[in-house]
Amino acid sequence: MSVPLYVPVLPTRPHATAAYRELTPDVQRRVAPLWTLPPRPGMLPKPLAERIGKDADDVTAAQRHGSAWLDAPFADATEAAVLAEALTLDWWDHRNLRPVTGPGRPVAQQSLALAVARRREDVLGIRVRLPGEWNDGMASDVRELLDRLPVNQPAALFLDLCTVLPDRSEAAKETLRALDSLIPLTSWRTVTVVAGGFPEPPADFREGVPYEAPRTDWETWHEIHHGERPYLPGLRYGDYGIHPATYVTQTPPAHGGGPPWGILRYTTARSYHLSKVPHGKQYDEANREAARCLTRLADFRGAEAGAGERWLRDRTEGSVSIGNHSTWNKVGNIQHMKFVVRSLGL
Repeated sequence: MSVPLYVPVLPTRPHATAAYRELTPDVQRRVAPLWTLPPRPGMLPKPLAERIGKDADDVTAAQRHGSAWLDAPFADATEAAVLAEALTLDWWDHRNLRPVTGPGRPVAQQSLALAVARRREDVLGIRVRLPGEWNDGMASDVRELLDRLPVNQPAALFLDLCTVLPDRSEAAKETLRALDSLIPLTSWRTVTVVAGGFPEPPADFREGVPYEAPRTDWETWHEIHHGERPYLPGLRYGDYGIHPATYVTQTPPAHGGGPPWGILRYTTARSYHLSKVPHGKQYDEANREAARCLTRLADFRGAEAGAGERWLRDRTEGSVSIGNHSTWNKVGNIQHMKFVVRSLGL
């Protein structure tokens, strides 16, 4: 199997699976999502197992034609035990999903991921979080995980920088410190650096007034490549799609939950753009104006660029329905993933 070079961290939610399914085949072949199960604290074991099973099955259906990763990094000990019962070793057979674990995880989650990798004689993903300064002791924790794999069993490294916004000026330097410690531990099948860059909306976010933020995560990626390490050409790029890195840590709201407004998001070469969009048919004109805020950008790529841009164009004309949170998230991720693939030259 060829190894795609772009790894978006996507939540196991319907809007994200829909976005992946609607990518054009040429883009889809270059994308290997790291699907992330959300925390669901306090849920009883039976409904929790059913929810995990449904989320994982939905991801499986979306991944019929390409391989991806499945992780549950935020599960506590109770949730991890239910996870191991819901996604048994047999469940993983004949699926295009590879397990991911990491240091500091509950024993049940680590054991399941290791057992699946051993049984399939396939790659184990190891996700190492780096939300701030690098701690050299983390390398020992990763080595302990690797020691639990059979000799010559392949592993893939995901160095997860979490949120990377303008206030994190040392992110590239800390990334290189971490990679210098982690890469010598084994012959990694792949090494992916993941960062989250789309910001939360500002406190004074208003309808009709677009908000622009720099793509600090993308700038960090390029700064990393100025580090003159021999391993840099082999790095894979990852991000959190159109959401802040904190999005996947949140428990999904109950059906119908969420604010009465949403966000249209658009990615350009140097910036992230956000436009506040009201929800409800009575706000059709304001909703269309939110889309116009993005289609009027000098860097808007035009309706022929892809399904995300086409939806924005059609919304300005009123030829598609207003949509809802799921629609806005889906079209945002479609445009973002396609643009990143193109930007990486894949």
